[in-house]
Amino acid sequence: MSNTELQILVVDDHGVVRDGVVRILQSAGRRWFVDQAASGQEALDRLRAKRYDLVVTDMTMPGMSGIDLLQRMHAHWPLVRILVLSMHAESTFAVRALRAGANGYLTKERAGHELVEAVSEVAAGRTWVTRDVADEVILHLNEGGQAPGLARLSQREFEVLRRIVLGQRITVIADELHLSVKTVSTHKRRILDKLALDSTAALVRFGMQNGLGAECTPG
Repeated sequence: MSNTELQILVVDDHGVVRDGVVRILQSAGRRWFVDQAASGQEALDRLRAKRYDLVVTDMTMPGMSGIDLLQRMHAHWPLVRILVLSMHAESTFAVRALRAGANGYLTKERAGHELVEAVSEVAAGRTWVTRDVADEVILHLNEGGQAPGLARLSQREFEVLRRIVLGQRITVIADELHLSVKTVSTHKRRILDKLALDSTAALVRFGMQNGLGAECTPG
């Protein structure tokens, strides 16, 4: 793609983060054209309207999560390369992203140092994993698993668990994920059953032990 302008779409619900990513990419001195989308749904609308070569997307967004977006993009636009840009520096999130169709995983903490290189590598058809979690991700993928129990959860269940671990109430989770309170409560019961746990406190302890306790903040 060195002789062709690379069409890039940056997806993040925080405007400050999007603007920062766009500035880094536009100042790289490459033939890169960069668009923005503020949500997973907006990203899908843009992909339907225009051809993109690469999408840089957040993992944690209200409504349609980054994983939901990955799965839809991978199914409908399999030739589009995908780099996840996430605030989560735990290998569990990276493994889930790669299995859902991502071609690379970069933590926001490392974006200032690695973003241009990561985009170049992913656009060239290679895989990129941020140096923070690379060794752990390779180990997880080679072993074919995640932390015990987590692999049994659906992506929606995983997201509900993560938010419970962060201390969010069921009503807040329902509102942010655009689900009913009853649906979130059903997810919670299924999580307890799949993980063989008997209380919310046990869920929180399990989540903290498996790196799900990092607070989600802009940037």
